[in-house]
Amino acid sequence: MKTVYSGGEGEIVEKKSRFIATVRPIQSEEEAVAFINEMKKKYWDARHNCSAFVIGDHHEISRCSDDGEPAQTAGRPMLDVLLKEDIHNVAVVVTRYFGGTLLGTGGLVRAYQKATQEGLADSVIIDKLPGRKLTIGTDYVGLGKIQYLIGKENLTTIDTIYTDQVEIIVMVPSEIQSKIEKDIIEATSGNARISWGDEVLYALIEKELKIFEKNT
Repeated sequence: MKTVYSGGEGEIVEKKSRFIATVRPIQSEEEAVAFINEMKKKYWDARHNCSAFVIGDHHEISRCSDDGEPAQTAGRPMLDVLLKEDIHNVAVVVTRYFGGTLLGTGGLVRAYQKATQEGLADSVIIDKLPGRKLTIGTDYVGLGKIQYLIGKENLTTIDTIYTDQVEIIVMVPSEIQSKIEKDIIEATSGNARISWGDEVLYALIEKELKIFEKNT
């Protein structure tokens, strides 16, 4: 599931009108409304503060507002960008400072979409995947074989503990869980100890593993 880890801000200028897009991750409609009101307060002197947001694994909730712009020229085009990018649990407010020149309906649609895209480009967008922590216990004879499998499947190693035995903790995508367990058993002739954790959502952010509860 693609979502925003940290929001950003983007700005474009069209015929002297400034369009400032602010992006914020959200988890509820209440959070979205609070964010929109926050932006309206911050940019109280702007002509328009148009908004769009989507919530849910399947975009169960989606709302948009033209905030005084001609119907379907601001909020809906912004929402279309979020839906096209398949981003979940995110809100965008595009603030317009009018520059004195009318853009026309087509120009407005393009400007609000472009501003939204700029805001998303300045945000950190991640893809949350379902996975499970796997703890593998092995002797030093089996270590090389397990490390080979980890590298082959491009798994993320969380920790490695060396004592008289070796314990390796990795994150395994749920879709290949059965395959990984089978490969480890075959590679070590059944001598490795395998323990699975609960399913979580995870993402790699700048090569660092982040783990999320499934409802966040």
